[in-house]
Amino acid sequence: MKLFKRIVVGLAALSLLSSCSILKNVATSALSLGSNTGSAIVSIYNVLKNGKIDLSDITNLINIGKILTGAQSLTGATPTYMDEFSEGLIEGSSNLVNDTNIGAVLNGLKALNRVDTSTLNAAATKALAGTASQVSASSAGVNDTIAAITNLIGSLK
Repeated sequence: MKLFKRIVVGLAALSLLSSCSILKNVATSALSLGSNTGSAIVSIYNVLKNGKIDLSDITNLINIGKILTGAQSLTGATPTYMDEFSEGLIEGSSNLVNDTNIGAVLNGLKALNRVDTSTLNAAATKALAGTASQVSASSAGVNDTIAAITNLIGSLK
């Protein structure tokens, strides 16, 4: 009977350790994804300071894709994930996103999940793969996505 209890305790300990490492991986990925999103926000912020987003520029498409990926990760996110993502967002943006505007930025990212981003997602995926991609502002969902990103960036001023 003692052996059985030790085996059960050992299995419980292994289970706890493995779940902790899973949580650490989730936190690390939230931090990393937040950081990538933050750096992409800075890039698009700088583009918008100088005019409008050029959809023929592969770098802009890649950065839009990073922002959209970050936004999608917030769907159904746990409070722990949101905290880690927010920390990465602040670090990745070099404090352009900060404690004062983080709520508005997160709301702006969540707003992106309410528009049709499929056209820009597809173009960003192609751009990341190094494939040429043509995106027209008149394509489905593009204007709404750009407007949502512009509103998001507007919360940084």
